[in-house]
Amino acid sequence: MGAPRDDDQPGTAAQEHADLDFYFDPVCPFAWMTSTWVREVARQRDYRVAWRPVSLRLLNAAVDYDAQFPPEYEAGHTAGLRLLRVVERVRAEHGEDAVARLHEALGARVFESAPLPSPAPGEPDVRGTAGFLAPVLEELGLPAALAGALEDDRWDEVVRAGTEEALSLAGRDVGTPVLHVDPPSGLAFFGPVISRRPTPEEAVELWDHVLGLARFPGFAELKRSLRELPRLPGLGVAEDETGPVEDWHGGSRRQHR
Repeated sequence: MGAPRDDDQPGTAAQEHADLDFYFDPVCPFAWMTSTWVREVARQRDYRVAWRPVSLRLLNAAVDYDAQFPPEYEAGHTAGLRLLRVVERVRAEHGEDAVARLHEALGARVFESAPLPSPAPGEPDVRGTAGFLAPVLEELGLPAALAGALEDDRWDEVVRAGTEEALSLAGRDVGTPVLHVDPPSGLAFFGPVISRRPTPEEAVELWDHVLGLARFPGFAELKRSLRELPRLPGLGVAEDETGPVEDWHGGSRRQHR
């Protein structure tokens, strides 16, 4: 995938071989929860993971947010797209390892600390602002100027290409995350959607079960739309609590008002 360039802008860094492509939106709690499990599996199995973009805002570009989503969703999804612009600029200028570190730092700041304030009607989500991003970049030792990509919609072309790539692999009625195992020719699927973090012992067992099911010829779907709110401090759910159960439709809390 190409990246927007000025004469003095570096080109896209070459994508390195990965054992797994993980397509994520940085504001999706289920993508974050699944990613923490995948990182544990990767540690134990010595996998290399590439963190790729799939934008909930672009997935829902044709959706009437006011009619179909809770009021905070449009601002949240827009914040995710803005952060993915930065992710892609980091990939182009600093490489895949920097993207991996940025993904982890963003998730920790969004989901592993106290809940962030919800945006007021018509106001931006704080997660898509330079004030939110600046300390993350500083923590990682990345240039503060990267935050300029938040406002640079030229990067949307790159994010859209990654989103279309994920949909071409798993189908169009999906959300985040999408996993592509043994790319470019290996299997891909949406999920798994999990609300609790497996222990290190459970992590590889769950991984083997998921791959065993996904690799069965002709397998298409195993689903229940009831989901616990993930056990994440950023959502106000402690590790020893069970989050409230919600019924999700089409991979999101569609309301059809």
